[in-house]
Amino acid sequence: MRKSRFSEEQIIGILKEQQAGVPVAEICRKHGISDATFYTWRSRFGGMEVSDARRLKALDDENRRLKKLLAEAMLDVSTLREALGKNF
Repeated sequence: MRKSRFSEEQIIGILKEQQAGVPVAEICRKHGISDATFYTWRSRFGGMEVSDARRLKALDDENRRLKKLLAEAMLDVSTLREALGKNF
């Protein structure tokens, strides 16, 4: 996955500019982003504070780690079942 040029803190700052009344077209021109990018960010980070974004990222990382552990455990169980099935 491609790394964004903007951190979550910067994205939330950009969204707060729009909430303060600056037109979307001007914000996009100022920061060098497209309208689609702005609206994608707004759908993902709209109404969040910086601490909320950090917490979301931490939860995503933990979820990714737990899914990996589960997949490895399921692979181990599958391998053991296959090995035991051949012996009996």
